[in-house]
Amino acid sequence: MTKEATRPETEPARPVEIELKYRPESVAAAERYLEVDEIAGLKGARVRKVRLEDRYLDTVDGALARAGFAARLRVARASTVISVKATNRRPTAQGPFRREELEGPADRTSVPRDWPASAARSLILELCGDAPLGELVTVRQLRRKRQLRAPDSVLEVSLDEVEVVVMSQVVDRFVELEVEIVSGDEAGLTSVARILDADPALKPSSESKLEAALSAVRDHPIDLETARARAPLAVGRTPGVLATDPVAEGGRKVLRFHFARMLAREAGTRSGENPEDLHGMRVATRRMRAAWRVFGDGFRSGRTKAHRARLRETAARLGAVRDLDVLIAGAEAWQADLSGEESGALEPLLVAWRGYRDDARGLLIHHLDSDAHARFLESFRVFVQTEGAGAVTAEAATPHRVRDTTGSRAWAAYEKVRAYEPVLRWADVETLHDLRIAAKWLRYTLEFVREALKPDVEWLVPRIVALQDHLGLMHDADVAASMARTFLVEHAGDVDSTSAAVIGRYLASREREVARLRRTVGIPWRGLAGVTFRRRLGRALAGL
Repeated sequence: MTKEATRPETEPARPVEIELKYRPESVAAAERYLEVDEIAGLKGARVRKVRLEDRYLDTVDGALARAGFAARLRVARASTVISVKATNRRPTAQGPFRREELEGPADRTSVPRDWPASAARSLILELCGDAPLGELVTVRQLRRKRQLRAPDSVLEVSLDEVEVVVMSQVVDRFVELEVEIVSGDEAGLTSVARILDADPALKPSSESKLEAALSAVRDHPIDLETARARAPLAVGRTPGVLATDPVAEGGRKVLRFHFARMLAREAGTRSGENPEDLHGMRVATRRMRAAWRVFGDGFRSGRTKAHRARLRETAARLGAVRDLDVLIAGAEAWQADLSGEESGALEPLLVAWRGYRDDARGLLIHHLDSDAHARFLESFRVFVQTEGAGAVTAEAATPHRVRDTTGSRAWAAYEKVRAYEPVLRWADVETLHDLRIAAKWLRYTLEFVREALKPDVEWLVPRIVALQDHLGLMHDADVAASMARTFLVEHAGDVDSTSAAVIGRYLASREREVARLRRTVGIPWRGLAGVTFRRRLGRALAGL
């Protein structure tokens, strides 16, 4: 990207994107420009591949479009970036296209005012104020790109396989070849343009991806206003539950907060490039399911039954994959300490578990691609943004606010945890797993209303988490031992003696880990079983 003085002398010049755009007849027609050693004397670097998800945004009344700009929220593997581009591009007769472009960091789960400072954020706030940004259309891309380098310039060639998505439905697909100046003057770009313009399999394009996507939307029966309503949910850094909130609306804030985080992780979960995306999406679904338990009395069960059922199904699909991810990662960590021969002997077990994981992921993707899931996302989005939807009508003088009900809920959750005290010393793994679940509900009950309970909640929650994490490690070790034992029984005649011995050692190591964690559970237990924890909990609840 280069700089041009497109503003009066009193204003700083904005960056200007300078690029060539072509629509190839096919992917193969453009792939050769990613493969040749050089183009027009510029040496080609290695090809890199990345999956991108671009969400084009504007206000309901089109404030950005009226001002001659388009906003693109780009979600990649490791970052989220907001780009604001001028729509009044100025093509020369046979040359490249130019347009102003500003970029900056962003967060798709928060409003622009909460994003880190950048020129792009400043322009959006200038043009839109605090008006919410809605989604016009989503563009998913598989991008293959390489740099072309000369002593005085660097270009980037990218081949994009594009899907236009509206309401989780793919409404158009196309391929685009772009060449953009990264640094230097336009001489190199002009030389490359002569070669590409002479290729009959490439058609010069004057249409941006947004223009192509909106054209596809207009030709599709889905209403554009409905698509625009699919905005990134505007949430803050915390759910923001207040003591004076009605129970249902406090619950709605928690549901909206974690629903936004679930949506933010779905693209990464689909690509599978980073396991933490799936982990984050699963955590978000768990928090939402917990919110139903904590705040469920504020809603009419008949009106929310379908939401809870769909959420339960999504959580189960995510959990099946995540549990195997954890299982495999633990076995691979143990394998890393083995010698070369012994390391290979563990592979039959890992191959089987990876197969289970691939099967579970296939079922997950099928679920995420289903019409039922798309309908759930649309209806749940409306539900979490509509005050009063599905809420129970509170009668006068009945407990209906967060401050009215949190005390009894929190003490009841704590009582369920403390009830394990008499059996803790000789509790089996299953009983301790039930304790972990009870601790989890206590934690969520406090976390969901942490703004109302500060500052004591910041002292309470880490002690609950310590017990929960300890019991979680024990549960993971127990599951690993059980599955390794099942593998040895089912494949007794299939694996050689070396593999059987190494897998047996892994099984024994997991059983020893279970025994160690059972033996030491008293350490984190004392953090929340004593009088200090009860006093701090009582003081926090008294502040309501």
